[in-house]
Amino acid sequence: MKRFLLAVITVGLISSCSSGDQQVVDQSKKAKGDVYYGGVFRMNEVENFRSLFPLSIGDVVSHRIANQVYEGLVSFSQNDLTIQPRLAEKWEVSEDAMTYTFALRKGVKFQDDECFEGGKGREVTAGDFKYCFDRLCEANSINQGFFVFKDRVKGADEFYESTVNGNPLEGGVSGVSVVDDNTLRIELKRPFASFLYMLGTAFTYVYPKEAFDKYGLEMRVNCVGTGAFMIKELREDETIILAKNNNYWGKDSYGNQLPYLDALKFVFIKDKKAELLEFKKGNLDMVYQLPSEMIDEVIMDLDQLDTNLTKDFKQYSLQIVPSLTLHYFGFLHTNEVFDNHLVRQAFNYAIDRRKIVDFTLQGEGVAAVYGVVPPAFVNYSAESIKGFEYDPDRARKLMADAGYSNGKGFPEMILQLNSGGTRNIQIAEVIQKMLTDNLNISVKLNVMPMAQHYANVESGKSLFWRAGWVADYPDPESFLNLFYSAHLPDDDTEKTYLNNVRYRSDVFDSLLVLALKTIDRDQRYELYKKADQQLIDDAVIMPLFYDENIRLLQ
Repeated sequence: MKRFLLAVITVGLISSCSSGDQQVVDQSKKAKGDVYYGGVFRMNEVENFRSLFPLSIGDVVSHRIANQVYEGLVSFSQNDLTIQPRLAEKWEVSEDAMTYTFALRKGVKFQDDECFEGGKGREVTAGDFKYCFDRLCEANSINQGFFVFKDRVKGADEFYESTVNGNPLEGGVSGVSVVDDNTLRIELKRPFASFLYMLGTAFTYVYPKEAFDKYGLEMRVNCVGTGAFMIKELREDETIILAKNNNYWGKDSYGNQLPYLDALKFVFIKDKKAELLEFKKGNLDMVYQLPSEMIDEVIMDLDQLDTNLTKDFKQYSLQIVPSLTLHYFGFLHTNEVFDNHLVRQAFNYAIDRRKIVDFTLQGEGVAAVYGVVPPAFVNYSAESIKGFEYDPDRARKLMADAGYSNGKGFPEMILQLNSGGTRNIQIAEVIQKMLTDNLNISVKLNVMPMAQHYANVESGKSLFWRAGWVADYPDPESFLNLFYSAHLPDDDTEKTYLNNVRYRSDVFDSLLVLALKTIDRDQRYELYKKADQQLIDDAVIMPLFYDENIRLLQ
């Protein structure tokens, strides 16, 4: 029924939203191109955000909120993920592909805020990007984005080291320079084919120095950007309302001022069934990542109301598209148990991913039987990577080879999960039983709030945990980069945002570095695939499934 629905629904752009059970369009607010102004678009998140400060955005909830408030030089097309201009109106790349010169849009202003004199936002200049990019390269506990410029931008590594020593180099990052108020130049150490993709990430959003001077760490919730919406109300774990930025620079192709909507409203309902009930009442305009059985429930309700399918299906719009997302369980490689690749391989062969997708997920997603890079990437041919298929006999032999015959002597394992929705727990319970049945080991579940969960993972305090990764930019490197040893601190007890499994491999590193130097896409992708296969051969993680984006809209 879910797949049939796609054939009879036409999904269009949202131009207005209801305030009750039915869509109501105010004809007086009609603009050129048959678009309408007004309305509040209401959606739910099952987890609270961690931080809305650009350098600290490390989860999808924070990103979905913050990217309505902040902008960078470039952004991704919502049609095909190609790079498009944002605050940079245009740019030039030198013949050696190592110098990028960006011409900024004139007249773009920061949102009004108390951090400015008189509370009025000032115009954005190249100096603002210089300030933010220097901060991107500072050694600071709130900075999770240094990897964007690390080993790529001239002077980035040197400036980072100088901040570690407490003596920042004068002039900041030497490879980032202000030509004039409207022109910014970035010089690379070597050609890097995906550099513009990196500039589309949240870590490169621009914000004013005045805001950081006033709010400091409280920029986690005090946002000052250039985006179409600005924070009007924020109640932690309850409600966030983003109001229309009346001074926004953007216009549509007809010359209409953007945005169309008056506001966006995020609520934080933890239970998906309760979320669906609010949607059916008309109190939410969209539900995201809705389990397929709940979608079927909606369809069954419609069938009972009316046998006219065409009329029924006009009530809701369903969107299902492949996602650049991997769900997996992580192993701490510095732990004496998971330091053994035979144990990691045994865990991988002991679980039936196809059964998990077919029965636990009700067909939602794709079993991760290839590499760590999802098959949604065009021209990557992820299917050529030989991943893990269910083989309990092989799993038991590997455990015996590792010294744990029939599970004897293997310590009780704690599988750490973040709270939020029931899907993660259901999957964990199935895997818990598979590991116990096939390897004769004990696995207990420990569910905790998302912030605490990630803090434990990044600090190396978790041995075995649930995780997921959504591509920061549309290149396979966004996934492979998770396991690059250059991201690891010298001290294994120090915090690391990337490579929190703490994997080290000279073979993998050399393949990835070579790929990043390769301009030709086909050659680069072949190197990516070799690196991907190396990760699987080393059983660096336990890949579970590649996700799909499922959205149900009024």
